[in-house]
Amino acid sequence: MKRITEYKKMFSVEKEIELKFLKSTYRNLVKEWHPDKFQEGDVKREEAEIKSRQIIDGYHFLVSIAPETIKANIEEYTETTTNSGIADYQHKGLLLEITFLDGTTYEYFGVPKRVFIKMVNSDKIYRFAKRNIFNTYLYRKSKKTLQEV
Repeated sequence: MKRITEYKKMFSVEKEIELKFLKSTYRNLVKEWHPDKFQEGDVKREEAEIKSRQIIDGYHFLVSIAPETIKANIEEYTETTTNSGIADYQHKGLLLEITFLDGTTYEYFGVPKRVFIKMVNSDKIYRFAKRNIFNTYLYRKSKKTLQEV
């Protein structure tokens, strides 16, 4: 959740993420912080390189959790969460990462430890996740695949 808040703040996103607004803000930030604007050896150039990487990462992250993106990919998400079992899962902070048997990994944001513990202690982990996690928490498809895990 902290990551979402930081990126929203960077892109001046108040509430809902709109892709059109995000894209124009991204372009303006990239223009402002592009490393080529600064001379070689300039301290600002190093800062700009770090900042530009953060901007790119933030943009891709926010696009992945935007309502328009989720809506466009709902069919694939529903297919995975309905027809593929859970191969692996990992919880760190408020982030729950679930890898499905089809090789797809999704990250769920804001999942408290108590919910994760209930899931792990459940007789039927998939059933618990389907009822309490899949359509409850903000999620995004991760770039990880089953082979990388």
